[in-house]
Amino acid sequence: PQKMNKDFCLVFTVTDEVQNLINALEPLKVQSESHCTPWFPRCIQDLDISCNNVIKYGDQLTPDHAGYGDPVYRERRRYFASIANNYRQGEHIPRLEYTKEELDTWKVIFNHQSKLYPAHACKEYNEQFPALFSACHYREDNIPQVEDVSQYLKSRTGYQLRPVAGWIHSRDFLAALAFRVFPTTQYIRHHSKPKYTPEPDVCHELMGHVPLFANASFAQFSQEIGLASLGASNEWVEKLSSLYWFTIEFGLCMENGQPKAYGAGLLSSCEELSFCVSDQAKYEEFDCTRAVLQSYPTSGLQPLYFVAKSFDDMTQKLCEFAKTIPKPFTVTYDPATQGIQVVDMPCGY
Repeated sequence: PQKMNKDFCLVFTVTDEVQNLINALEPLKVQSESHCTPWFPRCIQDLDISCNNVIKYGDQLTPDHAGYGDPVYRERRRYFASIANNYRQGEHIPRLEYTKEELDTWKVIFNHQSKLYPAHACKEYNEQFPALFSACHYREDNIPQVEDVSQYLKSRTGYQLRPVAGWIHSRDFLAALAFRVFPTTQYIRHHSKPKYTPEPDVCHELMGHVPLFANASFAQFSQEIGLASLGASNEWVEKLSSLYWFTIEFGLCMENGQPKAYGAGLLSSCEELSFCVSDQAKYEEFDCTRAVLQSYPTSGLQPLYFVAKSFDDMTQKLCEFAKTIPKPFTVTYDPATQGIQVVDMPCGY
């Protein structure tokens, strides 16, 4: 190789002997890289590092976003992003005052979805959703405060919410679940398209995700996906992301011979909640090894849904699947210290 600037040039010659040595050491380099353990949070305060790495949307909207050409909406997105970026784990989540336009958008989603839940949502969801009316002020004319919802969930299952500015990396998102922390957006979709959003928003979080985080079995399943991701390779994190997609986002379970929705992407979708339980939908029995390999679109209706027997059955299958992830250690969560306990961790980490 050679190193140059405007004044001189240095040329280094690699002899055959040196090149042979480099070639001989290359397999060791590859082996070392393959066993390199990716960083992961060990205590809950470490989420301050990982949960602010927004990779899409946030306050930077793309031209195809409904709010891209709306300066007022974009200013609101910057406001929500600043709150999330300045938040530190353990603080009270700032209380927000939503605009009339934002409340009107929420009202459209709240009223439309509430009418569908009794027939299309799973029984666990329908048990928890009404409790949020009195506990967290869920109403058609009020967007609940994320802090109130977080405190409620914490009292029920130990889960809590944390504001984020937009989409964060799959590894960072799943890692938060290991601590029973759910990264939550606080902005709302653009008013011009109240029944569609290309990204998670406060309707998706509070209507889709929150009710089931108050269910102990579902909360356990969600945490197990997070724990499985800690220290996993990029390839396995992508597999676990697919598993998350087909369960927590777009999963169904069987009740009395009928499919019912429990995935947040279904429960917060005006169109897909009805479609996923119709004769047009295609189903497969939930299987981790199939779900992690199944491709899926990130917009539009899903061409395939995985149907589980129960949340407990899903968790059991997930825990068995997690044992196949190649990691030289195991992890557990200690709720007393809110930290990750590592067993058989490689030296030097």
